[in-house]
Amino acid sequence: MSERQGIIVGISGASGAAIGARIVELLADNPHYAVHLVVSPAAERTLQEEVGVDALARLRALAFRHHLHSDIGASIASGSYPVAGMIVAPCSIRTLSAIAWGQLDDLLVRTADVQLKERRRLVLLVRESPLHLGHLRAMLQATEIGAIIAPPMPAFYLRPQSLAEMIDQIAARAINLLGLENLLAPAKAWSGSRFERV
Repeated sequence: MSERQGIIVGISGASGAAIGARIVELLADNPHYAVHLVVSPAAERTLQEEVGVDALARLRALAFRHHLHSDIGASIASGSYPVAGMIVAPCSIRTLSAIAWGQLDDLLVRTADVQLKERRRLVLLVRESPLHLGHLRAMLQATEIGAIIAPPMPAFYLRPQSLAEMIDQIAARAINLLGLENLLAPAKAWSGSRFERV
């Protein structure tokens, strides 16, 4: 088998750290891809609060490589380093804004910017509500420069029975948005209304 291709997962400090953790878990199970993990300092705290005290250590063990948030000279900070795309989950408004306007002062934002300049997919699971005009303008700017804005919306039509089911669906949908071969995550698809009649 050829060498695994990298996928970058960034976890920033917004609430919803369990989604980023689940994305790492799902990707780590795929033999074709290798996870490069970048976690912001705020996300380290959120992972501990929302997922558990051992969450970061567990994700580091699953990842092919864990890169320090401050290491702007890491391999993934260069467009010449071959990766297939990036997901930021959750994506805080601070991270969204930094990506949108090119404020490249840490590895997470720098790496996201590299995906955009290299025309690779960048999926941002922006986690905030309600939104003011500045948030919406940052989303518009990020979209215009090539990012995919994918707020982590539960698929209520699938009637999830638990929070874990909702997280699984959101994580799988985010992975599928990368559009990569051999990387179809188990996201359930809408198959039509049960009330439809032929």
